[in-house]
Amino acid sequence: MHIQVVLFDGFDPLDVIAPYEVLYAGGIASKGAVSVELVSAEGPREVISGTGGLALRSTAALDPERADLVLVPGASGRVGEPGEVPEGDIGAGGWKQDEFVPVLLGRTLSTELPALLKQAMDAPEVTVATVCGGSLVLAMAGLLEGRHATTHHLGLDMLDATGARTVRARVVDDGDLVTGAGVTSGLDLGLYLLEREVGPRIAHAVEELFAHERRGTVWGARGPVPAAL
Repeated sequence: MHIQVVLFDGFDPLDVIAPYEVLYAGGIASKGAVSVELVSAEGPREVISGTGGLALRSTAALDPERADLVLVPGASGRVGEPGEVPEGDIGAGGWKQDEFVPVLLGRTLSTELPALLKQAMDAPEVTVATVCGGSLVLAMAGLLEGRHATTHHLGLDMLDATGARTVRARVVDDGDLVTGAGVTSGLDLGLYLLEREVGPRIAHAVEELFAHERRGTVWGARGPVPAAL
């Protein structure tokens, strides 16, 4: 299973690093059954996060034809209602650090990322996963209408407004779409993907290594619909 983790200007570092490390460790534990790389819509480049100018390097272009799984992070910045953009350092592409999260997520719409993500969503052999606001990137691109998904609790109303079927769960499995909620859910998402795609023994070995136990039930549209509690 080859995984491409997407970087874009203003990304949240923990959304990227948490699942990346889990999945990378899964590759070691599975003797190479899992591989993972950092990519961007533009190809190899330094990509500046929304957290203090921290940068990671994309080593390749996002290419759904090479990936079995594409993972999209959210953005890091100010929360709340966007107003006047605060002063900040100018990053790549002219954007300012410390901007509001919705602004940073919205800027992805002016790149090649939405078209590439649509290609991934349309490919039956590719799974798309998201952490935190990554599901909002898909939703704002019109790719989540009618799909079960979650996001950071502050973005649930926005996700719902796009036509997605919002679920208040830490990880939501909707088949070829797997979404995580808040930032640290990237650890849980990565472990669940290892369990689902490679097996529970690999996931458990990585869980023990990282001393982190997944929280909550992974939601899926299976079984009887629960009555009101």
